[in-house]
Amino acid sequence: MKLLSVAVPCYNSEDYMEHCICTLLEGGTDVEILIIDDGSTDTTGRIADDYAAEYPEIVRAIHQENGGHGEAVNTGIRNAKGMYFKVVDSDDWVDIPSYRKILDTLKTLSKDGMSLDMLVSNFIYEKEGAKHKKAMRYKNVHPENRIFTWEETGKFKIGQYLLMHALIYRTEVLKSSGLKLPAHTFYVDNLFASIPMKYVEKLYYLNVDFYRYYIGRQDQSVNETIMISRIDQQIQVNRMMLDMLKFDEPVKKRSRYLFHYFEIVTVVSSIMLLRFGTEDNLKKKEGLWRYIEEKDPYIYRKLRRGVFGVFLNLPGHIGRNVPVGIYQAARRIIGFN
Repeated sequence: MKLLSVAVPCYNSEDYMEHCICTLLEGGTDVEILIIDDGSTDTTGRIADDYAAEYPEIVRAIHQENGGHGEAVNTGIRNAKGMYFKVVDSDDWVDIPSYRKILDTLKTLSKDGMSLDMLVSNFIYEKEGAKHKKAMRYKNVHPENRIFTWEETGKFKIGQYLLMHALIYRTEVLKSSGLKLPAHTFYVDNLFASIPMKYVEKLYYLNVDFYRYYIGRQDQSVNETIMISRIDQQIQVNRMMLDMLKFDEPVKKRSRYLFHYFEIVTVVSSIMLLRFGTEDNLKKKEGLWRYIEEKDPYIYRKLRRGVFGVFLNLPGHIGRNVPVGIYQAARRIIGFN
């Protein structure tokens, strides 16, 4: 069995996928790289086949009809043969020294027979043209260099949460969770980073800046204009999180974290709808909050009473401008899109 499976979803990625793959190849034969060609119309598929031919013990090329990022991740999970599973998007890459530390850690734990459900590491916002690269780190939350449980975690800061970029799951956790991401839908990374969490009992935090999250392409899903054009998909994911998560489970700190994550996603949905505040978008925002209220009145009240809920539901034009202004300030500081 391989130590780590890395799924690389690719759609028309010919211009940048090779940099991603080259960094992943540094893991050697402990790693299998699953290049998933999601119905590309450029030379992505040929590039994937070339790597598979050159590195047959490491790379597998998988071709499928276009199903979107979520379906590519589903394909990766179904085909994974590694003990652990990671997603690396084709325009991102990994830091090689950090990569080796992670592989050494996973190898040591597996040799010692120690069970681990999820490994957490840091990621860097590699924003094009930015002088300061924002890092998302978790040393204030997690114990370092040992296995721990949710009850040993600290308090996450506002805006600090475990994105897909930070996570390596045990493959069996993903498969037993029954996770199936919707096809032709963006922002499903929020489901990947939350739904399987209820099966995660034992965690490990390695304080290395492993994942490099590139931001700068005009067609990226996190680009503001693109986000608002796909806002219905963001709302769909937001609703699915509410439908699939349990916020009242016995593990209180995990429940608290999942609520924190759901709150952040709801804030993003609401801010985007306010940011481009057409009458239709304002109705969609009202519809989202009404859906939350009808589906789970307790969570709705908890959201409304929180700081974000108060600011997001201020009345009138001035009220709508306040949260947008806060968002724009955070965007300049953090550089997340």
